[in-house]
Amino acid sequence: ARRLAAFPTPPGLLSQWRLALVRKLGPRAAEIGFADGSAGRIPMVEMRWARACERNQTLGPPVSRPDQVLKVGDVIAVTPVADAKAGTYALEQIPNVDGGMVVMNPHTGQVLALVGGWDFAASQFDRATQAMRQTGSAIKPFVYAAALNHGFTPSTTVMDAPIAISQGPGLQPWRPTNYEREFSGPTTVRVALEHSINVVTVRIAQAIGMPVVARYLKRFGILNNVPDDLSYALGAGDTSLLRLTNAYAELANGGKKLEPSLIDRIQDRNGRTIYRHDTRPCPECQVASWQDQPVPVIPDNRARVLGPRADYQVISMLEGVIQRGTGIAARVLKRPVAGKTGTTNDFFDAWFVGFTPNLVDGTYVGFDHPRTLGRGEQAARVTVPIFRDFMARALAGKPAVPFRVPSGLLLVRVDATTGQPAPPSDRNAILEAFRPGTQPTAAPTAFRAAGRRQALPSGTLGAGAPAQNMTPNVGTGGLY
Repeated sequence: ARRLAAFPTPPGLLSQWRLALVRKLGPRAAEIGFADGSAGRIPMVEMRWARACERNQTLGPPVSRPDQVLKVGDVIAVTPVADAKAGTYALEQIPNVDGGMVVMNPHTGQVLALVGGWDFAASQFDRATQAMRQTGSAIKPFVYAAALNHGFTPSTTVMDAPIAISQGPGLQPWRPTNYEREFSGPTTVRVALEHSINVVTVRIAQAIGMPVVARYLKRFGILNNVPDDLSYALGAGDTSLLRLTNAYAELANGGKKLEPSLIDRIQDRNGRTIYRHDTRPCPECQVASWQDQPVPVIPDNRARVLGPRADYQVISMLEGVIQRGTGIAARVLKRPVAGKTGTTNDFFDAWFVGFTPNLVDGTYVGFDHPRTLGRGEQAARVTVPIFRDFMARALAGKPAVPFRVPSGLLLVRVDATTGQPAPPSDRNAILEAFRPGTQPTAAPTAFRAAGRRQALPSGTLGAGAPAQNMTPNVGTGGLY
């Protein structure tokens, strides 16, 4: 007990964890002791997770005995198991993966919470502001925002089929693929964003041109330099979690420019304001006392990064990511929520940035020295549950607020998969937002079944012709 009491506390040990010594190993439990002389046990069920970590983050064989995990004399971290017999503990572990989180008010830019890693004592590197990592598909909403301002609608159909792009003389063509390595044929812009379909995104970026995409990525403050490279439409560029979360906050507030703020105001010792983040004029605010006068109205002079109609169309599609797409694990929040997953090649980085009308949360998980999180560890499994659990507590007891629909849009009842006008019997129908004159008018004779692999019809646009020679057929949900 004396030696355990003198054992140095490892950096990163959570306050609710206790250091314990393994005293004895049985067939179904481990007996442990503490520095204060008390004892406890860890049943097999509370250490079954502790499988060996092997090459490329693969799991070792299943654990069936305590001696496969522990040995007598080990100093370990444990926590009491709630709703269990007194003296029952669970085995804990300081993770070797790290990450960050940024929570913002989308209307003011205030950073309400910022987590730069697991523990400051273990590492002072701030992964929310200092880490520059590839975004993966979390960049796609801004590519689609550009497309909506350049002739596309949520119901425009784009060919999800193999594509080869020349990289220059002597170089192998680039052949982007989808996560499932399958192709679904004609796919609407909405479905492509909801299910994060790479090939469709590349075709869209190729159609509107990477210089256009670059302008939007710079306008939202995500990237400073965007080369004329289609891989940047899939998230090949590096940015920080704070910058990406701030860009989503600009979507959430209707397309207005934001500057993230960690400090709202600084006063000197005499109460004189020497710094104020919000520099908008408000002479009516400078009053000595409250005399029931009207509340001052502060002018909104922020620049626009995206028009309100395209902004709402993007938000609506990002709501679909939660309802039907890669962020479906957050649907249990049962309120208007929008967001997008992002996973980089070989599962190196996992992102999710999501928002309600009044709160934005960006989450990132990855290794400081980039390596895989493990096969299949995409954002839907890694970061969406973190976002879901945080939002469930942050929004508890608060009313569900819908996203505001700006004027100048038509809400048309369409099938969520085909984007075509939906009959009253269609249970897959949603209200889709269109600019007047761009709404679909007639359903096509045939369309793919959602998620079903099918042969591509001969002569289909996008199946063989170079994408840069095509233009979107706006107003009919036309094929691209």
